[in-house]
Amino acid sequence: MGISFTANKFAAETFLDEIAVRNGIDPLKFRLQLLGKAPRAVAVVERVAAMANWGRKVEGRGFGMAFVDYSGSQVAGIVEVSLDRNTGKIKVHNFWCAIDCGVAVQPDNIIAQTEGSAIYGLGLALSERISIRDGAVEQSNFYDYLVPRLNEVPQFHTEIVQTDNHPTGVGQMSTPPVAPAISNAVMQLTGVRLRHAPFTPERVKAAIG
Repeated sequence: MGISFTANKFAAETFLDEIAVRNGIDPLKFRLQLLGKAPRAVAVVERVAAMANWGRKVEGRGFGMAFVDYSGSQVAGIVEVSLDRNTGKIKVHNFWCAIDCGVAVQPDNIIAQTEGSAIYGLGLALSERISIRDGAVEQSNFYDYLVPRLNEVPQFHTEIVQTDNHPTGVGQMSTPPVAPAISNAVMQLTGVRLRHAPFTPERVKAAIG
């Protein structure tokens, strides 16, 4: 989902977060500095930060963010995660998202599509994996190709930032920010950077030692 944006934005948004962390800069402030000449982008980042109350501390939780300019649509997302260190399982509790897609022709549909797209991103980040053995795909159905179940879907908080710009896309716009936001949140929570999606429990346990 999200065509090349998913992989490319994962690399870019986790690297930006890493630069911010290494230099002791708040990741939100760092992005706002970089986006200073793009007022629409600044508006969605500031809006999602206000929605999530960015900067607060919650025991046992990590917060991470990501931003995407996808075909003219501006999308910013923040996740709240926890981690079971014994099993390596990541749980996403909340996903806040602000989207500016220009004139919002059908706002309710845009919100529904944005939240559905984020669920695709959740699966790609945490569980969906295709493996090859002897030239054949091993997975055959949803019992071994794991998509998010209802009890694994976070609370969604989605807002449209209305502008007078011409309408742009809403099809897959919230898919790419999810995985980097989760990686950034786990980094905040544990000090360990997850670089290989999906973040399966086995991979997470190996990463955190």
